[in-house]
Amino acid sequence: MSELVARTGRHQQRYEDGYRLVAGCVPFRYKNSNECGDSSSNKIVEVLMINSPSGPGLLFPKGGWENDETVEQAAVREAIEEAGVRGDLMEFLGYYEFRSKTHQDEFSPEGLCKAAMFALFVKEELELWPEQSTRNRSWLAVSEALGSLRHAWMRDALECFCKWHEDKLVSGTDGFAD
Repeated sequence: MSELVARTGRHQQRYEDGYRLVAGCVPFRYKNSNECGDSSSNKIVEVLMINSPSGPGLLFPKGGWENDETVEQAAVREAIEEAGVRGDLMEFLGYYEFRSKTHQDEFSPEGLCKAAMFALFVKEELELWPEQSTRNRSWLAVSEALGSLRHAWMRDALECFCKWHEDKLVSGTDGFAD
């Protein structure tokens, strides 16, 4: 297997109307719960979060959407680079606008960003990944994640994920492998 390397630089970065375009995901998996002696195997949803090298609080993987890739490819790449996970994109959760203090440049002097976020069903956790020296990953229950997120817009994305997930379970068309 070839060594994975994170993309760096801004020469391929996409911009639209003064916004830096980014892509990311809410990585998730199921954990079986057999608490209270219950013989049925209830599945608990966990989401994967990563630390930020630039401050406290946890994040979902996200980063620049580049000119040579689709938004879906960018979201998958960021999950590999920042969190070391691979899986299937399941649902587009929406666009979320935010201001970045660390990504101000000539095309977005005020640091305006627009993130396209997806649900990513994790199928593989890599032992080695490009940003493992600066990122720690943590699986959390959704309730824990809501209280740990660094940014309000990521809480909004997680709430959208929860609504989508609940709708899928109610309709019985989740499409997930056991």
